[in-house]
Amino acid sequence: MTTSVGLSFPGTVTFDAWERAGHQISRVVNSSAWYLGDWLVFGQDKYANRYSRAVEEVGLDYQTLRNYAWIARRFEYSRRREGLSFQHHAEVASMASDEQDHWLDLAERHGWSRNRLRREVRESRAEERPEDRALLPRVSVAVVDVQRWRQAATEARVDFEEWVIAALNVAVDLPLSATL
Repeated sequence: MTTSVGLSFPGTVTFDAWERAGHQISRVVNSSAWYLGDWLVFGQDKYANRYSRAVEEVGLDYQTLRNYAWIARRFEYSRRREGLSFQHHAEVASMASDEQDHWLDLAERHGWSRNRLRREVRESRAEERPEDRALLPRVSVAVVDVQRWRQAATEARVDFEEWVIAALNVAVDLPLSATL
């Protein structure tokens, strides 16, 4: 039996039924990030004040919802991999489409976990030539903002530096007035 606060099982549930329930719950959890992202993307095109309304409606953190929408936007439906989690897609979302597909193909082919995909991507980037990378200037930021950003990265289960890069990439796609 399901309620808004939990799930209860009768004592007669078999191991197979219990295991199937776990798989179904896992699919729902993974799919819900896509659902929310697609919902927000649709709202962006159709309605004003989408994020503030979404935050109120869904009760999730603003940045979490914004990440969902950004990832959904980066992967049109036909490019999403059913065999990989939303978090797999999040790991490569900041890359160009062909690079995303390359890494998702590898993760799918080799059955990599999200953490393994992250490791493989990091190792490949460590091998890049120095001229392929650029250092940003130092920026003085209020401690409270950095704490909020770190919290958002933690909630998104993304490395802080990767989260900052992804957030900057999201900002590029928005008019400046929408981000201020």
